[in-house]
Amino acid sequence: MTTSITIRLGQRARQRIAAEGVLAADIAVVPAAAGGPKGLILHGLDCWMFGEFFPTAPRRRRLVGASIGAWRMAASAFDDPVAAHKRLARLYADQRYADKVSAADISRNCRALLDELLDGRAQEVIGHPEHHVSIITMRGIGPLANAHSARWREMAGFLMAAAGNALSRRRLAASMERVIFQHPEADAAWLRDDFDAFAGHFVNLSPDNLRDALLASGSIPLVLEAVTGIAGAPDGPYWDGGLIDYHLHLPYQRDPGLVLYPHFNDYIVPGWLDKSMPWRRVKDHALDNMILVSPSPDFVSRLPNAKLPDRKDFKVYGQHHDRRNRDWLQAIGESERMAVEFARWCEKPDLKQAAGF
Repeated sequence: MTTSITIRLGQRARQRIAAEGVLAADIAVVPAAAGGPKGLILHGLDCWMFGEFFPTAPRRRRLVGASIGAWRMAASAFDDPVAAHKRLARLYADQRYADKVSAADISRNCRALLDELLDGRAQEVIGHPEHHVSIITMRGIGPLANAHSARWREMAGFLMAAAGNALSRRRLAASMERVIFQHPEADAAWLRDDFDAFAGHFVNLSPDNLRDALLASGSIPLVLEAVTGIAGAPDGPYWDGGLIDYHLHLPYQRDPGLVLYPHFNDYIVPGWLDKSMPWRRVKDHALDNMILVSPSPDFVSRLPNAKLPDRKDFKVYGQHHDRRNRDWLQAIGESERMAVEFARWCEKPDLKQAAGF
């Protein structure tokens, strides 16, 4: 029997589900990974979670994301989250760029995309009474503090950072620090207490900084411009939050509730620079209370080009924008099968179907 999803459970999550099933009231944290177009494959799950599942048990939840994950979590905090997710999927899939495009061009396009996504209703995201959004960004320090002033400086700074990370992830903390833009009423104690080598700053979200925080969280170095002058935030250049927190290896075990993590992979790596290092995949107590659901290999094999949408598609399809848009929208449509299957599993969880980490 083929399946559309892969499910992994931490030990505490498995015990809770064995005792009482999968209850929306138990879900306290929803992480959302960086990963560009890969995040589109989670559209069906996003619409189900925020349109059907969570409304059955309203409670305060932490929605934490980086890059496209931050954009997805912002969409989840609108008064009509399903409409916002559909708007995000349409806008993201329909991005179009000329053959020769500059970082300024891409940043300008993404800024316009976010303006259309937010639709003048930023206060819905900032003031949601239950869904507390946290947007993870990376602020350049040390060799990256002024790297945005010239392209060669940016390239040299990130090459130095990558070389240090290859030796030890701790060395990356000399070049980058985590800045989290959060719901004004968010309880950030679980992240404020040290859990890794990176310094952290916390900034309250406001109508003046929401769009810039979202843009910074998805600003890939050398692809988009660094974002500067973000209202209420420390000075400096801001880039993609996925550089530190690609798959969001955060101290989830500090929350007594469960973590529901729709993800495009069935494993977690800490930072973007770690993704080619399988020995850095996470298997620790931070995942004890996690339910991770991801597309199965069989599901992926049936998508256009037998793969998830990804950033390379912009080059592969080139100026054939309509073909790329068609294939991405087809993948987004197929994601509803994942949601249907996972909803069915939550109603009657088969723990034999769920692996560990």
